[in-house]
Amino acid sequence: MRWMPADARLCSTGGGGNRKGKSKKWRQMLQFPHISQCEELRLNLERDYHSLCERQPIGRLLFREFCATRPELTRCTAFLDGVAEYEVTPDDKRKACGRRLMQNFLSHTGPDLIPEVPRQLVTNCAQRLEQGPCKDLFQELTRLTHEYLSVAPFADYLDSIYFNRFLQWKWLERRWVAFDPALLSSRDLKPENILLDDHGHIRISDLGLAVHVPDGQTIKGRVGTVGYMAPEVVKNERYTFSPDWWALGCLLYEMIAGQSPFQQRKKKIKREEVERLVKEVPEEYSERFSPQARSLCSQLLSKDPAERLGCRGGGAREVKEHPLFKKLNFKRLGAGMLEPPFKPDPQAIYCKDVLDIEQFSTVKGVELEPTDQDFYQKFATGSVPIPWQNEVQALYSDGWDCCVADVTGVANGACSASLLPCLPAPSRIAVETAATARRSSPPACSPQAEAPAGGWR
Repeated sequence: MRWMPADARLCSTGGGGNRKGKSKKWRQMLQFPHISQCEELRLNLERDYHSLCERQPIGRLLFREFCATRPELTRCTAFLDGVAEYEVTPDDKRKACGRRLMQNFLSHTGPDLIPEVPRQLVTNCAQRLEQGPCKDLFQELTRLTHEYLSVAPFADYLDSIYFNRFLQWKWLERRWVAFDPALLSSRDLKPENILLDDHGHIRISDLGLAVHVPDGQTIKGRVGTVGYMAPEVVKNERYTFSPDWWALGCLLYEMIAGQSPFQQRKKKIKREEVERLVKEVPEEYSERFSPQARSLCSQLLSKDPAERLGCRGGGAREVKEHPLFKKLNFKRLGAGMLEPPFKPDPQAIYCKDVLDIEQFSTVKGVELEPTDQDFYQKFATGSVPIPWQNEVQALYSDGWDCCVADVTGVANGACSASLLPCLPAPSRIAVETAATARRSSPPACSPQAEAPAGGWR
């Protein structure tokens, strides 16, 4: 199970019919509006380079396609991609990767020299690379490259057909009510709700108690599972995300000790006693805990939420920077590039008793009527830019065949087929006309992508 808006699951099931979202109804739902319908969005959208061109996946792709029309910008994006690859390269291969970056983009003899970078900074990077290839070696160079792209190139992008296409995507995106999953509190993290996919990566399940926490506000609710509820929840006090960090401490403790910090295995304790232990009694640590593991768990299990790790103003960064994770590359982890220590056997059934299967495999006594089916087919919990765009990208990369069939690639300055789905005939003609015009027009010093005569439709 994945933590994602329900509209993505609707895409995956094709709106209750065909498998990969190929139903006619769903294609109609994702038709782009005429660009004239996006003018209000154009006026009100915040012109922030990092948000529009880096953090939002579809915006990032479209900005890269715009940069592909100008060689001096292509070199910059290629360098940024190279740095991203460098940062996730294993330690033993990182120096060689760094040397390739230096040779290709920062050397006078390199094929893709970026002249805007100060030479003294390049020299410093080369020296540091030989001393030790740390992950943040190219951090300052990356900042300067983004700074360069965020001025004149970004302004040109805002006047291009690529940004028009992005506005059409944003229009589609905003057809659903939006909420930010970064502001979602699970409130029921426990071992039973942490699942593994076929590759051994974690998926959080059972979000029945999850709640959206408005930015700058607090919530209240005495919910959760006994033994994993934070002291502030037990006391029915107001909170934000502190219960989730507490629950993470409980999970880590249990994985090391083999039992919950406030409950003993195979020993029944009354709810009132467990809650007293949670509120008042410090957890005990055995010799199984290393000094660093004990430090991490004790900080996550602080009775005072204001002192709890993750709640001191830095959020997840506070936890990631703990010495226990010093050797863990979180970028590789987030990209799914680290090999999990355990991969479930898809043919095996992981349960204590075969009879357990019946408890979660079927639900008795419930019958879905046609009106229920219709409701679920249209159901959407909301969407936000980054998760929604990632889900749409994933669907198209899986081969959703309602894309434009014959659109040239990014080298010719046309939007790629993966970003042009579900277009009615006039729109396909407009896109192909623009692509043909770009191929036939003579090169210019700073080529700009011009809209077709009829505009985007």
